[in-house]
Amino acid sequence: MMPAPTSLTERSPSIPSPTSVDEYLAGLTDEQREALEGLRRTVNAAAPDATETIAYQMPALRSHGGQFLVSYAAYKSHYSLFPASGDVVKALGDELTPYLAGQGTIRFPASRPIPLELVTRVVQIRVAEIAGHAAHERKSRS
Repeated sequence: MMPAPTSLTERSPSIPSPTSVDEYLAGLTDEQREALEGLRRTVNAAAPDATETIAYQMPALRSHGGQFLVSYAAYKSHYSLFPASGDVVKALGDELTPYLAGQGTIRFPASRPIPLELVTRVVQIRVAEIAGHAAHERKSRS
C-alpha cells in the first residue's frame, strides 16, 4: 500500500497515477480511506447525475455535460475539497471560513470528522452554478 502524498506533487514518478477512484482509495491508510469513502458517498449523493473520474491525480466529479464539479484528496494532516468556485465561498460565507485555505481550496483537519452536511451544500451550490452557466449559454445562443 502506498502512503498518501502530503501534497499533489509528492506522488513518486515511479508510482503510477490512479486510474479510478477505487484505485486512489486503495492507496490510502485505513483511516484516510474511511474518511474519503464518507466524503465520496456524500459528494455522489449531492450530485447523483455526476460522473466520477480522476483529475490531477485525485478523485473528481464532472457534471453530465462534462463540467468540473469538485475534486477531493487525502493529505498527511487534512482532507481537501476543491470546488474551484467563488460562488461557494460567497454562498456559505462565515460557515466556510474556518476551512478555507486559499482560493477554491477547502481543508478539513484529519483530526476531526469531515462536516459532511457542509460538503453536501458545497456540491449542491456547484451543481446549481454549473446549471446556471449552461442555461445562460443556451439562452445566449438563441
